[in-house]
Amino acid sequence: MSGRAIRFGRLFGESGRAVIVACDHGMFDGPHAGMEDIAGMLSRIGDGADGILLSPGMLPHAQACFSRRNSPMAIVRLNYNSVFAFKWGYRDSVISNLYQPSDAAALGADCVLICLTLKTGDEATDARNSEIFTDLCIKAHKIGLPVIGEYFPHSHLTKGAEEFHEEILIGCRMLAELGADAIKTFYTNNFKEVTSTCPIPILGLGAEKTPTDKDALELAEREISDGASGVVFGRNAVQASKPSAFISALQDIVKKNAMARDVVRKYDLTG
Repeated sequence: MSGRAIRFGRLFGESGRAVIVACDHGMFDGPHAGMEDIAGMLSRIGDGADGILLSPGMLPHAQACFSRRNSPMAIVRLNYNSVFAFKWGYRDSVISNLYQPSDAAALGADCVLICLTLKTGDEATDARNSEIFTDLCIKAHKIGLPVIGEYFPHSHLTKGAEEFHEEILIGCRMLAELGADAIKTFYTNNFKEVTSTCPIPILGLGAEKTPTDKDALELAEREISDGASGVVFGRNAVQASKPSAFISALQDIVKKNAMARDVVRKYDLTG
């Protein structure tokens, strides 16, 4: 068994499903509430997640979270994508190659995340974005690191439900064809088509902060019901009324097919 397979197996476990908490927002969008101090935040949420997604520069500050037995896996984002710089109004979805997989491994990464955005309106940008993804993916696999590909649509807030779904459907399949081991992406109006036509695990993201814990957990329930192999939640986990309890509730939904209404009562969360 390769190092890549061993690490992938540790993340998804016997259930084949994973709960990942994302706290890499500062790499594009500044410090979000609850994420000002990454190390402190990780200490508060505990070890309930299977993996933590964070930026390369934050991993050295959070060593204590990952250097214990049975700690979550460290998933490091490698590339920069201007699509995430929401506060600066960027529109071109330009991707640049910042950290190499070997750099992430030296920092202690167990897995890497590589982003891809296509349909930018410029064929050269699309080609370059694809080239960057593939180059990083090949390099990560050579040193035994599994790759979570992230498909994030260009100008995602301006697209109708059908166009949005079609782009996610095609983008996820492209990531699998280019070598990703798993995929993080948005929930769509026909998510079963996305999960059923892609040969690798799809992880549904949490997207915008929801009004209540129950709203976020219902999204997770829908994602799992429609074939997701797990979730990647950021603000909805970190900014939950009880972050550690919320992650336990996510684990019940993802691993035990529990219902949101039941885990809200079980863990005394907001609904």
